[in-house]
Order: sequence, then C-alpha cells, then structure tokens
Amino acid sequence: MLAKKTSKNQLTLPREIVKDFPDIEYFDVAVNKRRIVLTPVKMSPVDGPLGDIREKMKKLGITEADVSDAVQWARQKKR
Repeated sequence: MLAKKTSKNQLTLPREIVKDFPDIEYFDVAVNKRRIVLTPVKMSPVDGPLGDIREKMKKLGITEADVSDAVQWARQKKR
C-alpha cells in the first residue's frame, strides 16, 4: 500500500492499516535502516495510577537510583 506525503509533511495511513488499531490515536515514529517505523502508543492521563508508571519503569529496567541520578543531573547548574 502507498501513503503519500503532503506539502505539509503529513502522511495519511491507509484505512486497511488503521483498522487493525481501532483504539490507537498516537504512534511513536522512528527511523531504522532508512525505514520509517510506527509503533502504536496508548497515552495515559497525567493523573493516572502510579502503578502503571512503576510497571513501565520495571519493564524498562529503570530503578529508583536511576531516577534519583537523573533528577540530580537535571538540577546541576549549566556552565
């Protein structure tokens, strides 16, 4: 199937493709070996349960120490 890029750099995904993703509104976009890869993303409300966030961090292998280090790094004064 073809998808045409518009003058505003937008793509319309073919109906045959998006019918397999009825509840998906957002896609993560990446480039891999000169291919555009779209990965469906389910957005969670900002005030959603922390359990979902902790679960995702666990899947990604992010520890509390990693978060603490990241916060400390972000709070460093810029030179």
